Amino acid sequence: MEQYELATLSVIEGIENRTIAFEKAKLTVVSDYGTRLWYIDVDGIDDEPLLERFAESDEIGVRLEAVSIGGKRFGGRGFFHPNPRRRSAAIRGDGELEGYQPQTKRGE
Repeated sequence: MEQYELATLSVIEGIENRTIAFEKAKLTVVSDYGTRLWYIDVDGIDDEPLLERFAESDEIGVRLEAVSIGGKRFGGRGFFHPNPRRRSAAIRGDGELEGYQPQTKRGE
């Protein structure tokens, strides 16, 4: 499992590109038994209309762009699962995470 603290996060729906202001966001990549999945947990989102819109919609698919605190760029498609009460969201990856390079284990 690898984790990256994010500095910026944008979600794109159709032609609308929205930068999300947050307190904390973490990208997690899990590789198990030859499969790989990824997700982003975002806390401290102040954009209530964004959270409410996704909470009320069946259309939760987004394209996203993110930059880690270390400067790595990531992109991909995912599903935006909001939690308006907690001002948070989980974005579950759908397919490839662009920009991701697995860290090699020592000795390889």
